[in-house]
Amino acid sequence: MADQQYDSLKIENIVASGVIADSIDLLAISEHIEGCELNTKRFPGAVYRIKDPKMASLIFSSGKVVLTGIKNESDLGRGLDLIISSLKSAGITTHEVPDVNVTNIVCSYDMGKPINLNKVVITLQLENIEYEPEQFPGLVYRIADPKIVALLFSSGKVILTGGKNLEDVRAGLEVLEQHLADIL
Repeated sequence: MADQQYDSLKIENIVASGVIADSIDLLAISEHIEGCELNTKRFPGAVYRIKDPKMASLIFSSGKVVLTGIKNESDLGRGLDLIISSLKSAGITTHEVPDVNVTNIVCSYDMGKPINLNKVVITLQLENIEYEPEQFPGLVYRIADPKIVALLFSSGKVILTGGKNLEDVRAGLEVLEQHLADIL
């Protein structure tokens, strides 16, 4: 499958999580790292916002992190390196090789034409489709393989979520387009 087929596929957010240390002194990092906030009454971890690459990291005393707001896969590595470097400068011992992996990629896509969501429901009659326009204007389509959830809107816009990599997202989009080919 040629990548240019999905030129309008755009990464909106990448979420990654994992372990970067055995433990982290949240008070120490919030005092030593600029942009790192700690308010344990509101949230049990520290929030460290980075401007370049733009991302937010949730850092927990257990040594676990959740990284979000990332727009491309190369920024994930750069941002993680920056976080680890900042932690080390605050006196935190981190793992030599952090165990952080992508847990979710959210992408948007434009089908290029409107979608009649009622027709999709009637034509496909699949168990993995939810459409209740009184509660939510989009149709939820759960694709089993690869495990992707697609939100379809009558405007032709689609949100794809659940992928661990772009190949899964593209494969999910291909399954979606195959099922919609006779309807659109």
